[in-house]
Amino acid sequence: MTTGLIFAKVCSRAGLHVFDHAEYPSLIRGGHNTYQVNAGSEEVFSHVRNVDLLVALNKETIDRHLEELTHGGGIIYDEDKIPLNKEGLRREDIRLYPVPLLRLAEESGGRRVMINSVALGASVGLIDFDFGMLSLVIRDVFRGKAKETIEFNIKAARLGYDYVKSKGFEKDFGRKLPKVGGKKRMLLTGNEAVVLGAIKAGCKFYAAYPMTPASSILHLMASQERYFNLVVKHTEDEIAAINMVIGASFAGVRAMTATSGGGFSLMSEALGLAAMTETPIVVVLCQRPGPSTGLATRTEQGDMKFVLHASQGDFPRFVIAPGDVEECFYKTIEAFNLAERYQCPVILVLDKYLSESHKTADKFDVSRVEIDRGLLLSDKELEKIAQFKRYKFTETGISPRTIPSQKGGIFTATGNEHDETGYLCEDKIVRTKMMDKRFRKFEQAEREIPEPNLYGSKDAEVTIIAWGSTKGPIKEAVRLLDRDGIKANFLQITYISPFPSNTVSKTIESSKVTVIVENNKTAQLGGLIGEKTGKEIGHKILKYDGRQFFPTEIYQRIKEVLHNG
Repeated sequence: MTTGLIFAKVCSRAGLHVFDHAEYPSLIRGGHNTYQVNAGSEEVFSHVRNVDLLVALNKETIDRHLEELTHGGGIIYDEDKIPLNKEGLRREDIRLYPVPLLRLAEESGGRRVMINSVALGASVGLIDFDFGMLSLVIRDVFRGKAKETIEFNIKAARLGYDYVKSKGFEKDFGRKLPKVGGKKRMLLTGNEAVVLGAIKAGCKFYAAYPMTPASSILHLMASQERYFNLVVKHTEDEIAAINMVIGASFAGVRAMTATSGGGFSLMSEALGLAAMTETPIVVVLCQRPGPSTGLATRTEQGDMKFVLHASQGDFPRFVIAPGDVEECFYKTIEAFNLAERYQCPVILVLDKYLSESHKTADKFDVSRVEIDRGLLLSDKELEKIAQFKRYKFTETGISPRTIPSQKGGIFTATGNEHDETGYLCEDKIVRTKMMDKRFRKFEQAEREIPEPNLYGSKDAEVTIIAWGSTKGPIKEAVRLLDRDGIKANFLQITYISPFPSNTVSKTIESSKVTVIVENNKTAQLGGLIGEKTGKEIGHKILKYDGRQFFPTEIYQRIKEVLHNG
């Protein structure tokens, strides 16, 4: 994975747009792993099915991925370990590039694992890229390691690079990435963008228990503690994590936790506590296939309805589903603002594909960032209030808020229903008024949340509706359709709750053909659209094998829909 990331960084440093994607099994003793890097001179939104160059460290890799190679594609392999010939492969169009990976790794003076670096150098040589760029990236990625380790990796890569050049393989391969240069871009994952957004939003407390694919948020937050004055807690379980976050927020600190489906199941009771006490918290849910442990290192969009209905009882919650790394950054900041403005839980929903895939992005525009702490009273404002009522009935449903130590702002906060001051109350009139008060927040929120994005022509032949990480493959599929002369547009639903019913309803009414695309079995967004608008989307493209869509899958299925009427 480190080797794949280095290759992606080399492409990015050269000014190319990059998207990468890693697949790995949930096996402690390892298993078949892949790391795909997709790079080009125009923006790249997702991974693709076909590859131009395959680096095979064993025969299994060739057996599994041979058919994914494009016509004239190449294979780098160790001929001492994997005897190959074109006849045996049944693909005469494939170009074979034997490189003695293990022997060169041993020559470098490093360990056996250095074959990765030899293969990396050979790959960069085959596409005729600058070795100096590769050397700089290796130094950056291994910064903090022993100098000897860094030099061994560079030497191993150089040996692979020089071997390819000495054989003239790069002339035979003939496929070279354009050397764009100029503009510098970031290369980051969805999880990394969430962390940057949280820090920029003023998050000062983070608590979590590790769970794939959310664990990297914990790791990165911990690495930034000293630089941004953060408190990061690796808790004993997810129950402790969300309760600590509720406590931190109650004390006036912007706080966040992150987990996957199993961990969120444990958090669901405390989510209701945050709702009842109207304590603003941000929870990041990085989905993976369930039920139970399911496919622990794969991807799926199976938790939407769970998130919408998690915890007992009725209460308002924001559910936001970013679709790419830029949205992960900006929507995380929005999440903190919404949590404090409306004093309720906000849940950001990602999945493994978005959480862990790297994508190039322009530098984030921090001038767009505004911090809104909501109706948090100052000491001077409190002095003017005869009796502070934390849960005061208001027209907006939003009540004044204080933090501990503020004179005159003391209140009771429990999981019980309460009156305006926070004291336990079971009066039926108060209960009704308090429920109505909490839900009045959404009446205002529905007017303030951004409208869904509609990408493409309004007079399209087909309208695609989707949410979350399917955004990238859909945008690539729309490109493919456009090349065939088929006009398609894409309605991206980012706010799942509150739901943009009017916009979705009008879009469906004005569409000639509507198709929903989801990474789950039951078309959960389709069901929500039916519930909120009364409209059923007849055409569904669903995938639930633990893998993300390839753009060509969406492209082909939409062509079938249009062909069959």
